[in-house]
Amino acid sequence: MKSQFDLMVQGTTSDAGKSAMVAGLCRVLVRRGYKVAPFKPQNMALNSAVTADGGEIGRAQAAQAVACGVEPTIHMNPVLLKPNTDVGAQVIIQGKALTNMEAQEYHHHKPKLLGKVLESYEILRQQADVRMVEGAGSPAEINLREHDIANMGFAEAADCPVIIVADIDRGGVFAHLYGTLKLLSPSEQARVKGFVINKFRGDPSLLDSGLEWLEQQTGVPVIGVLPYLKGLYIEAEDAIATQQTDGDRLFTVVVPGLPRISNHTDFDALRLNPKVDLKFVRPGQPLPPADLIVLPGSKSVRGDLDALRREGWDRQIAKHLRYGGKVMGICGGYQMLGHTLHDPEGLEGESGSSNGLGYLPISTTLAPEKQLKRSEGKLTLLGQTTPVRGYEIHAGVSDVDGEQPFALQSGLDGALSDDGQVLGTYLHGVFDDPDACELLLRWAGHHQGGSVDVRALQEQGINQLADAMEQYLDVDGLLASLGVKDGQ
Repeated sequence: MKSQFDLMVQGTTSDAGKSAMVAGLCRVLVRRGYKVAPFKPQNMALNSAVTADGGEIGRAQAAQAVACGVEPTIHMNPVLLKPNTDVGAQVIIQGKALTNMEAQEYHHHKPKLLGKVLESYEILRQQADVRMVEGAGSPAEINLREHDIANMGFAEAADCPVIIVADIDRGGVFAHLYGTLKLLSPSEQARVKGFVINKFRGDPSLLDSGLEWLEQQTGVPVIGVLPYLKGLYIEAEDAIATQQTDGDRLFTVVVPGLPRISNHTDFDALRLNPKVDLKFVRPGQPLPPADLIVLPGSKSVRGDLDALRREGWDRQIAKHLRYGGKVMGICGGYQMLGHTLHDPEGLEGESGSSNGLGYLPISTTLAPEKQLKRSEGKLTLLGQTTPVRGYEIHAGVSDVDGEQPFALQSGLDGALSDDGQVLGTYLHGVFDDPDACELLLRWAGHHQGGSVDVRALQEQGINQLADAMEQYLDVDGLLASLGVKDGQ
């Protein structure tokens, strides 16, 4: 029988590599015969996934569940915050939206959520030998330490050991690790079992003197130095990944970077396609010439539609269509392409209505009950049909006039304009199926063929990361420090 144990990965900064570290360690431990479950007490991200039990969690935990070979559940991320303004967010508890809160209100509400966090954590104990926990941001944020449930506050409550990871690509890695540890309380410092340095390029022997100094000054061992892994793909938790273009890409897809863009992982299959030049356009920049413009999902659809108009992107989309280009909308972007948007209860801001861009025959009303489901159907375009699957996360209900469905699921999803130039769907992940992606690109005018299987690439990336951890990290030493003898 395998030992039961827990481990938490915290970082010196946001985007230090916590999500990938957890995913890689999950796969390492699964290979060693453990049943593993990922866990993140509190996540703030606009990229979310729909679980098998019909709830909503961060996409990073869904990817970590893949690394564990299990279905994601709501208990893997019991608190999810989805920002809808600069000072407020929708609060999702155990998969279901609770309410909207401003930052100060949420800060005072956190102690009430600790019970839910620990409840979910205990449920996972019944399902797994190991709970691999991911922190959020940094544990050394002085202003956030009171009532903390995301980092050391959780670790103390759950009596969980910790390792700390730092990204050397950011510079100042020794200051990050040393300073983070010194800003912790004595009991928190005692929980730290090791440091990991991430994304190192070059000869690792150049770090030897620094590693020796760090261990002498802190008494904490450096478990290992992970190299920068080129070509590694694992879904991003929140930050938009950049694309490295090679100059030979033949087809340009442009995505307006809306202020509250959500689930931008929808575009990973395009970003990774060697024949597609995917461009995210930031506010203040004009939309460049494109073959296809895709309006992404949004956590604040009417507000993002206003922002789109302020940028003048609506006029540039109209010009793009006049010249024969294609336009697509996903989820909130689909709603923007319709005639009207109604938010009578002020679910995403001030109550009221907005005129859409008017390219699709739909009218959308936001409702309190969010639609959360995994969906599949048939994509029919250009006289061809291919299976398509994905997931839906939206508060709006759209009434469609017309008989040209984009995908057939339990009913009709999406719409296609009469002239065939504009298409919309609620289906996130619509580009992830290679055959569906290829058909969509062909509809948009890409005739070079070829698509990318992002699910296969993620599986490859998880294995690549686990292989590197087995080679460069002292996993046996780490387990021994937790009182675990591998194989038991």
